Amino acid sequence: MRTVLVLNGPNLGRLGSREPDVYGSANLGDLRVLLTEAAPDDVTVDVRQTDDEAELIHWLYEAVDTSTPVVLNPAAFTHYSYALRDAAALVTKAGIPLVEVHISNPHARETFRHTSVVSAVATGVIAGFGFDSYRLALDHIVRLPPAVG
Repeated sequence: MRTVLVLNGPNLGRLGSREPDVYGSANLGDLRVLLTEAAPDDVTVDVRQTDDEAELIHWLYEAVDTSTPVVLNPAAFTHYSYALRDAAALVTKAGIPLVEVHISNPHARETFRHTSVVSAVATGVIAGFGFDSYRLALDHIVRLPPAVG
């Protein structure tokens, strides 16, 4: 059984009630169901959310230590967390896929959202497709051969 970590940063625990015009009306539970149903039978999807930067970084360390691929929505940390960027780089430098996702299209929003410090170290970036951004990232990851480690 393979596992894919789906890590979500600050304020995403409020999905469903936070700015539904931007993020939609679905919540993290809905995301978990969508991804679980989309995953092949041999893949477990582990959806997590935290408002704590240190916890998110430790989850990326866990991904390195267990060779577990990551779908990462860094949320607000996207734009300024060099510590998170460095932890994400550890994942990809270990040869483990890390796909950065965003529910909305950051480039169609406020100027400060146009820059991601994570994108340069991510395997790829998918944004602007709502929860389908996550599904597309998961689809990419499960098509790759499992990491050795």
